[in-house]
Amino acid sequence: MPEGDTVWLAARRLHEALAGRPLTLSDFRVPRYATADLRGREVHEARSRGKHLLVRVGGGLTVHTHLMMEGRWQIRRAGPLPRDHRIRLVLGNAEWQALGYSLGLVELLRTAGEDEAVGHLGPDLLAPDWGAEAAAAAVRRLGERPDREIGEALLDQTVLAGIGNVYKAEILFLSGVHPWTPVAAVPDPQAMVDLAHRLLDANKERHGHITTGDRRRGREHWVYGRTGRPCRRCGTPVRRAGQTSDVGVRSTYWCPRCQPALAGG
Repeated sequence: MPEGDTVWLAARRLHEALAGRPLTLSDFRVPRYATADLRGREVHEARSRGKHLLVRVGGGLTVHTHLMMEGRWQIRRAGPLPRDHRIRLVLGNAEWQALGYSLGLVELLRTAGEDEAVGHLGPDLLAPDWGAEAAAAAVRRLGERPDREIGEALLDQTVLAGIGNVYKAEILFLSGVHPWTPVAAVPDPQAMVDLAHRLLDANKERHGHITTGDRRRGREHWVYGRTGRPCRRCGTPVRRAGQTSDVGVRSTYWCPRCQPALAGG
């Protein structure tokens, strides 16, 4: 599932291509909105909210999409549309077309009612107004379920919006915290939230999630996707196991030496 920085970049590109211009092409390829037509409406803005995308248009309407596991947006010059069954939504103007492939969610909302779709989300790590207040709210939400495993809590979008499986593993490694540690036993949850913001913010304007500072292929991550390979810090083989999350069991990667389990855990 795409992480929050990937969605932020998609929103920026949608905004650059569509904002400030009337739509000349509107094609919803989902049954519920098959008759919806936004042609003639000006696009006001496109923005992300965690892993959700909101495209606001004239008349008080918002196109709400979610990439889920396989979705993506392609921005291309205006022209004949490709014949591809994976395209679920097309928005375009005289110059640009935005093609939504394999989108996990497509819906049309009243802009005034966006909170019904995204109001449950926790503080957005890439919100323009992210600061001390948002970080403190995230720490409070983490603490509401103190017995919960930290690896599960970080993926809960109602706690903190934007973290996916890659960042979960990398944040825990860089924090030296075992994924199954109860939230109440995490030494410094504030530092963990601050780290999450820094990582996503550093990567939001490029493809890929680089947490090591090394852009070379295969060296981007500390532990994610590196099962059985030596830890980049201590040489201990990286481990992998399934861990519960709000979207089912997800793979978790960790170094058993750099991220020791609590005694008796």
